[in-house]
Amino acid sequence: MAGRRYTPRTPAPSRTPASDGAPRVPAPSPGPLTAPESTRTYTPAAPLHLGLTLGPLRRGPGDPTFRAVPDGTVWRTSRTPEGPATLRLTAAPDGTVRAASWGPGAAWSLDRLPVLLGELDDPAPFEPRHRLLAESVRRRPGLRLVRTGLVLESLIPSILEQKVTTDEAYRAWRLLLHTFGEPAPGPAGGQDLRMRIPPDPRTWTLIPSWEWHRAGVDDKRAATIIRAARVARRLEEAAAMEPAAARARLELVPGIGPWTSAETVQRTNGTPDEVTTGDLHLPGIVGYALAGNRDATDADMLELLAPYAGQRHRAARLLLLTGVSPPRRHPKMRKVDIARW
Repeated sequence: MAGRRYTPRTPAPSRTPASDGAPRVPAPSPGPLTAPESTRTYTPAAPLHLGLTLGPLRRGPGDPTFRAVPDGTVWRTSRTPEGPATLRLTAAPDGTVRAASWGPGAAWSLDRLPVLLGELDDPAPFEPRHRLLAESVRRRPGLRLVRTGLVLESLIPSILEQKVTTDEAYRAWRLLLHTFGEPAPGPAGGQDLRMRIPPDPRTWTLIPSWEWHRAGVDDKRAATIIRAARVARRLEEAAAMEPAAARARLELVPGIGPWTSAETVQRTNGTPDEVTTGDLHLPGIVGYALAGNRDATDADMLELLAPYAGQRHRAARLLLLTGVSPPRRHPKMRKVDIARW
């Protein structure tokens, strides 16, 4: 059973990384802040909320690949098929999205901007059958399901989140990226934002065992990441597959199961029906919200979501955004810092 707890809020403005996220080895200097900038303006066909749509891509408030600033601007970094890229997105009052991008992958990022922001996502078939869902739909007309088309960047942090607390997984992600990632192209790589590009597949395979240990990552999760990185090209093909085939492709890698594959394809493929099973908290949240059953199992959750077949992930996401969850009656999952062993 996975230990990650869902964070159903709109991303708050990001903080710069804490001192525990700084590398122990000197980091490369960021590229020139005057690097060429490419721009694009995109007008969605329906209301779009950047924070709600892109929020699932952020792995904690100190994620080096994601920043949300107070004016609503969202910064994101990626390792695209054409190279590293930084993407800055700002929603204008008239509903348009103004995008700027830097780095070798800038053109790729801008070309795929509409898809990233949910242009292929159609919420029309979703019919709320519960007052909480109806209210959530009414209050969040700008929610779209994100679709990155990039598998490894969502798969690796999902593996890090297996069977540990959210804070532990987020800390590991920060440490590994600040140590082994690259400074983001353009202004995001400077001291104000300190954003990073995730390591390339070969770099993931070469991380020494003691660095995994220092980041709090046990041998099982580290080995799973290394196995995935070694077949990265094949896994990246899953972004163009139907959801069931994409999940099957990911689950061929030992250590990747239904929880991890669902968490990944929800982000990479924009899948409205791939609901997460095996989660420590989600069944209880869905069960409590829809039926007052705080002890719901995966089977109970799937039964409650059955009327939303084809849109079950959307239903679960909308429920999480309501903030309704059963009162805590058990202690939090115990944190285990293996770096101290």
